[in-house]
Amino acid sequence: MEAIDLFSKDLNYGVVDDKNIMSLISLVRQGIQFPVFVNFMEKSPFDLSEWSGFLHVSERTMQRYKKEARTFDALQSEKILEIALLYKKGISVFGSSQNFDTWLNTQSLALGKIKPKELFDSSFGINLLKDELTRIEHGVLA
Repeated sequence: MEAIDLFSKDLNYGVVDDKNIMSLISLVRQGIQFPVFVNFMEKSPFDLSEWSGFLHVSERTMQRYKKEARTFDALQSEKILEIALLYKKGISVFGSSQNFDTWLNTQSLALGKIKPKELFDSSFGINLLKDELTRIEHGVLA
């Protein structure tokens, strides 16, 4: 698998065509290599401990993946891509990664007084955040 940049324009979260969806499915099936993940992790506001929680993998296992330059399985790869796409959309909606990071770490009344990043550990939570970002994008705050 070729190295990819999870922030590249190829991961457009806007109008997604079948070709792009199929390339995402292919990438999930092949698995994301740990060095590619590290590149994204270093650009994200989350440390290895937080990523361990999001991916339901112990920190020790993450350290082993790093040491062995392993490839994540399909479920973990899909979660990484979901978070990468959500992060890209969030930056677009908030205008900068700093503004989006602040939102992710601030308790949200709309989300039941939890920090949005606390929902990254499930696909349902990620979808809820996508919906919330769409509401913010369109000025629907209630």
